[in-house]
Amino acid sequence: MKPGFVRTSVDLSDDVYRRLREAAANRGCSARHLIVSSIERTLEESRTARRVRRLDLKRPIVKSRGKPFRLTNEKIYDILGLP
Repeated sequence: MKPGFVRTSVDLSDDVYRRLREAAANRGCSARHLIVSSIERTLEESRTARRVRRLDLKRPIVKSRGKPFRLTNEKIYDILGLP
């Protein structure tokens, strides 16, 4: 086994294994190549989808409906009655 690689095993039904070999033969590649390329494609798609769902915190989530105000730590302490 090559350095930097991990060997793993997957249990497939006879039917799935037959269809895998058939699909690989139709594409002119090995079953291993088909499996690895499918995993890589799935991981890339999930990475892309994750980026899209990130929340943009540069804009407010809820638009303000009142006058803007500034709250300092001192004002917060006064409101809450903290020393």
